[in-house]
Amino acid sequence: MTDMQAKTEPATEQADEALRRFADGFSSPRRSPVLHSPSEHGLDYEDVTFCALDGVPLEAWFIPAAGSSRLVIANHPLGFSRSGIPTHLQPWHADWAPSGNGFEVDLVPDYKILHDAGYNVLAYDLRNHGLSSAANGGVVTHGFTESRDVVGSLQYVRARPDTREMAIGLFSRCMGAVSTFAAMTRFPAAFDGVRCVVSPQPVTPRYIAERRLAVMGLGDRLDDFNTLLRLRTSVGLEQRTPQEWAKNIGVPTFLYQVRGDTLTDPSDVQAMYDNIPVAEKKLQWIEGTTARWDGYMEFQRRPQPMLGWFAQYMS
Repeated sequence: MTDMQAKTEPATEQADEALRRFADGFSSPRRSPVLHSPSEHGLDYEDVTFCALDGVPLEAWFIPAAGSSRLVIANHPLGFSRSGIPTHLQPWHADWAPSGNGFEVDLVPDYKILHDAGYNVLAYDLRNHGLSSAANGGVVTHGFTESRDVVGSLQYVRARPDTREMAIGLFSRCMGAVSTFAAMTRFPAAFDGVRCVVSPQPVTPRYIAERRLAVMGLGDRLDDFNTLLRLRTSVGLEQRTPQEWAKNIGVPTFLYQVRGDTLTDPSDVQAMYDNIPVAEKKLQWIEGTTARWDGYMEFQRRPQPMLGWFAQYMS
């Protein structure tokens, strides 16, 4: 064996191991705990459980707004729970700080803003996240299976005596957004009567995979990564296609995105927006940051455009 071969083989083994670890995390991301509660903001709420379309039990909060006939259903990004992600704590900090996202995202203030604006809120954990049940072997499929959770949330509020007649809007974030787009594609009848959608930072998984692999020095291994992903989840990148699903959105839709987000590319959200076939749509760019997490904090910092969208279509 030559010296060159001796040096190359360990390097190849290290690259292969890094690729396997990335595929494992992409397939079954670390669960974030439900660290915060609506009670921290003086909100009354119920802990509720409902079933996804395929029977998976999902955990949620129902936050009532007295006298209101409007309801916003909120889900969350990949790796989050309904209360956010503790990226200021280990081991989440080590996972996300290198991309500039090493600070906590607490989503509960979003529900306070919505409540105070006159909306009832249902905030739920997607399958394999937060306190919701494990399903499909514990793997994440970026909407392919999570779309059933979106439909389950709609079925739940239409079955509750106190919410069944309410005007419904959706606050679908990141993977929750693409799960909503997938549900609109696969189960369009479930969205009859839904008034509008607000969706921060929907993303095509291929873009995140390409960016992360490039940072790891594995930019030429996307096909190998996709093979591992299919072996772990049965659902390859070619089946996780929110740009295509966007063509089936049939309600007024407001997208917003960090333009300089280091984890994706602005062309991805632009393509989704362009593919939405309804006239009532809006795309808002967030400037001055490269941190994806700033996109999830935008509603707390500058909520008026999103509240205006809900008000316009849910009044």
